[in-house]
Amino acid sequence: MTPAHVAHGLRASYALPHATPDLVNAWERGTLTPAHPELTALAGVLWCSPAELIGRPRTLREHRIARGFAPEDVARAVGHEFLAYTRMEESGQWRGTDRQSAALAELLDLSLPDLITVTGHEAGLADLLRIAVRTRWQAYVKPVGKIVPLDRRLLEDALQELHQAYQGQTVATPSRDGGSAAGEASDAGQDFLDRIVDNFWTSLESRTA
Repeated sequence: MTPAHVAHGLRASYALPHATPDLVNAWERGTLTPAHPELTALAGVLWCSPAELIGRPRTLREHRIARGFAPEDVARAVGHEFLAYTRMEESGQWRGTDRQSAALAELLDLSLPDLITVTGHEAGLADLLRIAVRTRWQAYVKPVGKIVPLDRRLLEDALQELHQAYQGQTVATPSRDGGSAAGEASDAGQDFLDRIVDNFWTSLESRTA
């Protein structure tokens, strides 16, 4: 199907008179994002589900759409006013209570890593983990626990493992050709820090599987 075919289907079958080939092209390029009614209609034209168009959800909006909920449904379920919820969804800054966060996770079937991401705490968690692996990890068990509500012993084991792995990555040893491996160690250490949140979840998963 060409963009013109898709646009025609949106206009004729889903009453979206503003749908044009240029708009469909913009969605394909990622320069514009379809609104909820547009995404639902697009999925209908392409004979697929909205979740298939999104891929792996990352944002609160994407998780909501993937589960087939309208924003007012989620706002009502978690106990937020509609406008307050939509502002949080647009800004990416969740301001719900612990009870509301739990209701959100249950409604959208969010894993703990997904919940941390959609509530805007992933960046803060990453900062804490990066400091923990470079300094005394023991001092960061409690701060990490405030973001990730898991058993303290589990968090201690994960942080200790990350600390040891990072320190091992950054130890430079002489190379056989006479050069220094300091640069390679630095690159490996930076790559580890860039993926610190993923490494953290992997460590936890290995302990809870």
